[in-house]
Amino acid sequence: MSEYRKPERPVFPKRCIVTAGMPYGNKELHFGHVGGVFVHADTYARFMRDRIGKENVIFVSGTDCYGSPIQEGYRKACEEQGFTGSIEDYVRRNHEKQKETLKNYEISLDLFGASALDEAGKVHAEVSAELFDTLYRHGSLVKDSTPQFFDPDLQVFLNGRQVVGQCPIQGCQSEHGYADECSLGHQYMPSELLNPKSTLSGKTPELREVTNWYFRLDDYREVLEGVVNDWKKQGNLRKYMLAAIEEFLKKPVIYVQKKQITDLDALCAKLPEHELINEDNKPSVTFVFENLKRRDEARAVLGAEGIRFRTGKTLVPFRLSGNCEWGVPVPDCEEMKDLTFWVWPESLWAPVSFSRTVLRHRGEDDAAVWQKWWNDPEAQVVQFIGEDNIYFYGIAEMGIFLSWYAKDADHAFSTEGVTLPHLVANKHILFMDKKASSSSAIKPPMAADLLDHYTPEQLRIHFLSLGLASKNASFQPLVYQPEDQRQGKDPALKEGNLLTNVFNRLVRSCFYTTQTYFDGKLPVGTVSDAVLAESEKAILEFERHMYRQDFHRLTYVMDDYIRFLNKLWVNNAKQADKEDDQELRRQTLVDCFHGVRVAATLLHSIAPKGCEMVREYLGVSEELWNWDHIFEPLSYFLPENHALKFLEPRVDFFEKHPSQFAEG
Repeated sequence: MSEYRKPERPVFPKRCIVTAGMPYGNKELHFGHVGGVFVHADTYARFMRDRIGKENVIFVSGTDCYGSPIQEGYRKACEEQGFTGSIEDYVRRNHEKQKETLKNYEISLDLFGASALDEAGKVHAEVSAELFDTLYRHGSLVKDSTPQFFDPDLQVFLNGRQVVGQCPIQGCQSEHGYADECSLGHQYMPSELLNPKSTLSGKTPELREVTNWYFRLDDYREVLEGVVNDWKKQGNLRKYMLAAIEEFLKKPVIYVQKKQITDLDALCAKLPEHELINEDNKPSVTFVFENLKRRDEARAVLGAEGIRFRTGKTLVPFRLSGNCEWGVPVPDCEEMKDLTFWVWPESLWAPVSFSRTVLRHRGEDDAAVWQKWWNDPEAQVVQFIGEDNIYFYGIAEMGIFLSWYAKDADHAFSTEGVTLPHLVANKHILFMDKKASSSSAIKPPMAADLLDHYTPEQLRIHFLSLGLASKNASFQPLVYQPEDQRQGKDPALKEGNLLTNVFNRLVRSCFYTTQTYFDGKLPVGTVSDAVLAESEKAILEFERHMYRQDFHRLTYVMDDYIRFLNKLWVNNAKQADKEDDQELRRQTLVDCFHGVRVAATLLHSIAPKGCEMVREYLGVSEELWNWDHIFEPLSYFLPENHALKFLEPRVDFFEKHPSQFAEG
């Protein structure tokens, strides 16, 4: 057995904002929203409250109220489902359902706001105007006239989701390309979309010039390269996320299949200055350009020659505004009037708006205070997102924040004095080994529906165990499989059994034995060295994995530690009963109560309801969760001769769902 080496403890910030990706306001939450993002964000937020003090943590998210998915969902609700309310009524209905589901999963948000509703919506409009004015003053915005799709049959401009085609980015596997982004988050100009069709008429739309505000994201390539290099040195960011970001930081390229080129030298002579990559084993040649201007000049040349091509991932100007009526107003500026923000940019700073709403309730919302949380070396913003959103949060948001936080225009393209958010990007949760789809043979469940079969804590620990930090993982609840195919144990209960069976049994045994042999009073004694050592190891490993947001490893730590305690209890209790050894029984209770105290403190972020019940029966204050005292024994928190709360027979600290008893 190798010797355990105590790791160096990580350093946590003094203040922490935690955000979870915003669900669209056109539907209820599906299981992927909760299992892929919210449970992870909540676990981290709860841990940070215990680790640095709950007054130093703000956890926010909210409903994304604007954008083409909302408009399209509202149109269908009215036309196909007979909905008669306003679009605001439609969004509010879905927002309230989302809010209720999160509450039922024990997601402990300080605010689940809505970008178009109530006080949070008002603050969001204020913040949006403030940000626009700052970016404009810093020279980070540019007007550009670009083609937008127009349906000639219906005589309307089409929003992003009302156009469907094929993504033009080389190698993209997306099933849906929309007006200027695909379902995997690749960005391109509308004119690049392949085979576009209007979802309203089914016809091929026209392209008409529309002028909008764009953020000069392509000018941030070098500074973002430096940001990524700094992130690599930190060592606690997802490696695949960093790789995905770096793909977009490449120079602009064009790919052309060799079979389309009759004279490569002649073609190269017509193109603007470029680097040619022509590998014998590749079916295409690659033209690399120094900037977008040259790439777009090359696109015009290729188009004139009748040569089809594909572009590569690179930074392009990030559209801020649009002509969508349902949106956050853009301040009138120059001759640009009556515009609204495109939904993706304003959803990036919506968490700022939500946290400022929280601070406003505390009477603390001014520029100095909110930047003390969002842009301060002693604070950290931790944003939990899905992998589809890496481009927006990992690149577009970082560029916008660099300009927004800059003290003046001269620093708008610099990281000096800027603290950027820390991103936690999770991979996809599949359903029955396939990407969740409403058209699947087995319909994926909505998040609320799962609670008809499982408790929140069973699902929380299972979702954490899936290892989304590095791989897609399949959610395979037995109750959703066809009855004739159900075999063996339910995969969704594997980790939950550690709570409902092993740990629950240990906690109950400690209380019942104390009531039987020690008059219900906590036995006095010193925790054995072996238990102290195993406890310290579990604490330090748990802390290290939480710092790295390796949530599946938290479940490994807890499994090892709780099974160690359970084995200790089973062996010693059996011997004590056999020999009627009261001293062994006392020492076993001292050791196992310490283990229960440590395990409950660690699990508090994962299974809060059951752990709070343990604390209640121990008769300890909330100081139990304070990591300043994490290595202290249970007796540290209690007076001598402390009486535990009486535990009635057959009481569970970590419950199974009632349906699981009915099914045997």
